[in-house]
Amino acid sequence: MPPFLPPFNNIVNPLHLPIKTLKPVIFFHSSPPLFTNPNQQLPLPSPSRIHKLIASQSDPLVAKEIFDLASNTHPRFRHSYASFHTLILKLARSRHFPLMNSLLSRLKSDRRYTVAPSLFTHIIRIYGDADLPEKALKTFYTILEFNMKPLTKQLNVILEILVSQRRYLRPAFDLFKSAHRYDVSPNVESYNILMRGFCSNDDLSIAHHLFDEMLKRDVVPNVESYRILMQGLCRKSQVNKAVEFLDDMLNKGFVPDSLIYTTLLNSLCRKKKLREAYKVLCRMKVKGCDPDIVHYNTVILGFCRENRAHDGCKVVEDMESNGCLPNLVSYRTIVGGLCSQGLYDEARTYLDIMLSKGFSLHASVWHVLINGLCNVGRVDEACSVLECMLKSGEVPHLCTWMDVASRICEVEFERLEEVLKVEIEPCTRIVEAGVDLQEYLIKKGRTNAKFKSRKEKV
Repeated sequence: MPPFLPPFNNIVNPLHLPIKTLKPVIFFHSSPPLFTNPNQQLPLPSPSRIHKLIASQSDPLVAKEIFDLASNTHPRFRHSYASFHTLILKLARSRHFPLMNSLLSRLKSDRRYTVAPSLFTHIIRIYGDADLPEKALKTFYTILEFNMKPLTKQLNVILEILVSQRRYLRPAFDLFKSAHRYDVSPNVESYNILMRGFCSNDDLSIAHHLFDEMLKRDVVPNVESYRILMQGLCRKSQVNKAVEFLDDMLNKGFVPDSLIYTTLLNSLCRKKKLREAYKVLCRMKVKGCDPDIVHYNTVILGFCRENRAHDGCKVVEDMESNGCLPNLVSYRTIVGGLCSQGLYDEARTYLDIMLSKGFSLHASVWHVLINGLCNVGRVDEACSVLECMLKSGEVPHLCTWMDVASRICEVEFERLEEVLKVEIEPCTRIVEAGVDLQEYLIKKGRTNAKFKSRKEKV
């Protein structure tokens, strides 16, 4: 310390707290006296100013020292509740839980303070974020020690934390069942949290029991309640039961949301109940939920997987009439489905539609059509599609080149030259096929009469 400065504990701060250590606490005042007599009795600081000073500290340990300094220096000084609240949360968020608990004990011992319920809600959430579910559960019972009634919101926060880990699902259920002892009434969110937890754990029977109990206790389920149970049923392939819940929703005046329909349509298609899936899709708009691209594409894929591409085409037509434009996935699924059934002319029509609408086709879409045409001996059309692909700037896969080259060499070698008249960019993957293609052509040339006659002319 420079010799021209007095001892540090004689420096006065505006709150008249003698600072005994060189901690990073800085006090500001317009024009305070620099020195004072250490024996002079200091005036009592303002609780509101102490609170502001604590709240302004980014370091929770410095804030704690200010808190303690004010208490220890002035025995008659009483902190405001705001100071307790702010400091407890600062310590909790920085994971200084022992210090936080000591302040909570101090707050509990002084009955003059009225504790805000939000304090415990924040502490429970902080314990959850710190992955300390047992501490969060203990906080619920700490609320009772303050002669306070826990809130339903606090119950729900704890349940959410507990059910997020499978091993705490049973303690969560026990807390839920005992909530009435503490005059806490579970609401629809409480039931939804537990139903979601049990469905995720494949305990559908308990989830269904909770749903029924909700109705018995005059707790009105909401759309989320139905969605949780229907998703659980669909995951267990109980799609018929899920459809019954959909009907129950509609009969009770609920409007199912988009996610409910997505789950149900996907499950119906996977169970090959395509007629039912299409009926659900058709009545969506009537029941207040407009089908979106995901709903339509789900049903299109279901039809194409079962070799019913024409029905998939009908769904595409329905989309356009209902104001939902097909996207690249819609058309790609249709082209693949038509090709798998050997309907190459219709597949080519949809491919042309895609190009006319400005879609950038993936190489796999071209390949499935080219490969299909080659397999049925329609080499000219396969080459035409390949030429169209090159002109559109798309890069064929190596296997696409090999399919076309092999068929051309077997049928008419002259056609290969017509294909290769298209300008090929350096990125075109025929370069990758070069070695294999050369070996293949040489091999074919030795056995192909047309190739030999062409070679003799050259």
